[in-house]
Amino acid sequence: MRGALVVLEGAEGVGKTTQLRRLSARAARQGLAVTLVREPGGTPVGDEVRRLLLETSHAIVPRAEALLFMASRAQLIDDVIRPALSRGDLVLTDRFFLSTYAYQIAGRGLDEAGVIAANGFATTGVVPDVTLLLDLPATVGAERVAARGAQDRVERAGDAFHERVRAAFRQYASPEWQQIHPECGPISLVDAAGSELEVEERIWGHLAAQLPETFLSGQGSHKYG
Repeated sequence: MRGALVVLEGAEGVGKTTQLRRLSARAARQGLAVTLVREPGGTPVGDEVRRLLLETSHAIVPRAEALLFMASRAQLIDDVIRPALSRGDLVLTDRFFLSTYAYQIAGRGLDEAGVIAANGFATTGVVPDVTLLLDLPATVGAERVAARGAQDRVERAGDAFHERVRAAFRQYASPEWQQIHPECGPISLVDAAGSELEVEERIWGHLAAQLPETFLSGQGSHKYG
């Protein structure tokens, strides 16, 4: 039986990584077999790509940036995601291709049709079962990023860039956008304000609604359809 692919997305500082750890631990307590990955990265090739993409000393043109993200994604899908789904695992990923749409199309201004075509080549038909799009006011996200200290190349892209990214993410949550982008699968907007526990409960509620056979099931089997 095939597993399920769940993606956490959002602009900088919304708390994706924290919530992914909490979701992974809670799912494991439910008896689910969990594979946890991130983008870019997750494989030796992907980790090298991640280093190149985030290193502040590199000046990477937008087309090259997009293709590097997709190269990491292609390796991750073949080496990790597809095998995990085949085993029946719950695959949880910190970012996936919705970030490419937000950062490279909306943020960098690349041609949408070209990016979508290249992404289709990289993903070879893999579609998330659900994407949880965490959302915070821009000022809160920026404060969280600043509090982390040193910023990577993408985080340093500037306020106007990050505002375009944030606006794009919110657009992606609309039913109209999802209808014309079936390759993205269902997308749920999650309020990321409040305590870590409060956000975790909202995330679990969205997952229970979208994938009840997994997140409302009892202890034990992690196989689902």
